[in-house]
Amino acid sequence: MLTQEDFLTYKNIDTFLKIVEEKVEPERYQSIKNTIQYEKELLQLQAELVDLQHWVAKNNKRVCVIFEGRDAAGKGGAIRRFAEHLNPRSMRIVALTKPTDVERGQWYFRRYIKELPNPGEIVFFDRSWYNRAVVEPVMGFCNDEQYEKFMVQVPEFEHMLYEDGVDIIKFWFSISKDEQERRFDSRLQNPLKRWKFSEVDKEGQKLWDKYTYYKEQMFGKTHTTFSPWIIVKTNNKKQARLESIRHVLSRFDYEGKGNSGTTTLPDPNVVQRYHRMVKQID
Repeated sequence: MLTQEDFLTYKNIDTFLKIVEEKVEPERYQSIKNTIQYEKELLQLQAELVDLQHWVAKNNKRVCVIFEGRDAAGKGGAIRRFAEHLNPRSMRIVALTKPTDVERGQWYFRRYIKELPNPGEIVFFDRSWYNRAVVEPVMGFCNDEQYEKFMVQVPEFEHMLYEDGVDIIKFWFSISKDEQERRFDSRLQNPLKRWKFSEVDKEGQKLWDKYTYYKEQMFGKTHTTFSPWIIVKTNNKKQARLESIRHVLSRFDYEGKGNSGTTTLPDPNVVQRYHRMVKQID
């Protein structure tokens, strides 16, 4: 067991880790070591994101990063790590609530168009217009006609954005059924996370196969060369956060790239471009 003296003699992380290794079980030591390495890499990648944001602002780029996936896949946590050290003046997080009566009578994409990035801005969508591709048909929040119209229009909509110079990155955070259930249970047991558990979440496990069907329909009809789907395996949340950041960084040739000392290339075992032959965990 660690003592107060151990903490008082702290000089640097390497010497402290040697003390920890001698006094805790191997499994616990490895967990501590992995956490330290994760925090180190995260800070390096966040420094790269700061450089990227500066370049985006300087060159009036418009960057739109979409986070989709099943409930409890880790979308919100990843977005927080992306945004943690960015300048809020040229970065936004968009997490829209259910549409109002007025919005329901408008063109479906209108409420999202208002949230698209301005020149020099990065916008993170915590769920997006793709609600209509998966969640809404699964839960009965839209009818067949609305769904079919959306599936026809969305590639055209994204192609217009692409031609207008908007950089769109579409993430699908992939989680296994067992891991989703474990995270649901964890939310219910933690009073600080209980608010995350919704009525829709309750149906997530029951309707797993239905979600899978509509997810595959979405990939098949909306994965394009100009706006591809990027699948991130998220059973390991920390790994998913690091590799999704790396993917975004790898998409741009910004000034100072790589100055943090860590690689900006994502692990292909964690982050993959969608292909029908790619084995998915969800």
